[in-house]
Amino acid sequence: MDIQTFAVEEWMNKYEMDAVYNLAETCCDSLTVEELIAIDGTDPAAFLQDILKSKLTYGHIEGSPEFKRLVAAQYQHISPEQVVMMNGAIGANFLVMYSLLRPGDHAVSVHPTYQQLYSIGPSFGAEVELLHLRPENGFLPDLEELKSLVRPNTRLICINNPNNPSGAVMGRETLEEIVEIAKSCGAYLLCDEVYRPLWQDDNVDVPSIVDLYDKGISTSSMSKVYSLAGLRLGWIATPSTEVMEACLRHRDYTTISCPMIDDMLAVHALKNRDRILDRNLALVRRNLAILDAWVEAEPYFSYVKPQAGTTAMLQYDLDIISDDFCIGLFQANGTFLTPGRCFDMEYAVRIGYACSTEVLEAGLHNISKYVKELAVHA
Repeated sequence: MDIQTFAVEEWMNKYEMDAVYNLAETCCDSLTVEELIAIDGTDPAAFLQDILKSKLTYGHIEGSPEFKRLVAAQYQHISPEQVVMMNGAIGANFLVMYSLLRPGDHAVSVHPTYQQLYSIGPSFGAEVELLHLRPENGFLPDLEELKSLVRPNTRLICINNPNNPSGAVMGRETLEEIVEIAKSCGAYLLCDEVYRPLWQDDNVDVPSIVDLYDKGISTSSMSKVYSLAGLRLGWIATPSTEVMEACLRHRDYTTISCPMIDDMLAVHALKNRDRILDRNLALVRRNLAILDAWVEAEPYFSYVKPQAGTTAMLQYDLDIISDDFCIGLFQANGTFLTPGRCFDMEYAVRIGYACSTEVLEAGLHNISKYVKELAVHA
């Protein structure tokens, strides 16, 4: 099996642990174990005592009943039996494509997005065409272009909503039109929804794809919205019996079960979903206001303002490719960004703005200082 290098993960693996100001991170500022347990007043010592008494078995193979029930409650038309736990959204996305795509199949994926959504298919012998999301269109899909891409043998359409890296959001009307396009060729519709519901506007109407389409597949995780990337837990939700059976059949070869203790911590987080979401919505809205003011004041930078999620693409007017820009910044003051090259976009960088506000402010200050030095020597 031949597969492309996963550009953004390779970049993160190489530099992330040495970053002083990590503005490449895409999760909301991580919680400690103690902060998670105590978020509703629970005594961490008592909670951990219960964990200490637990036998380290495989646990519930598809995820505990409580986990599946709490995840299902996030959707309008999904039951616990239509949810399966995975090792993060990355495991969920992989399993869906591993289960559905065959040699000779055709698929369509939005681009830019998380590279996994368009690089896995070719490794299984499928042909994947890209539906380009362009800054001049607010990083939203051209539906006429999507119509032109689908074929009678299009088996899967992959979207990401809210979008990584741009923070763009497809609303109900756009999603309903995409569903109709998928129906026209009988395609499954996979939507990576890991940043849902980190909206900047409380009044948006953005249903999950599984509440719109009987062949819809939602993947998500505990990482981005819940600030718990260290748990490495995610899920697949789908109303399609065919998809769920295929995923469970293939899952036996890749996963068996996810960590039992992680399941327990995830259940506690899901029980306190509103508390965690309140914390993280306040964080992303406060930090985006800071980023927006910074972009407005910076002559070398522009962007399409995100509508949701934790990331934005910053385009810059400097004669330096994105890898060199990011490495020079990192070496100058420890500020860490992701080069646009990882998303096939040059003269741009991805910024993650859901870190602590203090880290964001310091990092933005360092970028401004670095850019001024570049401009002087240009």
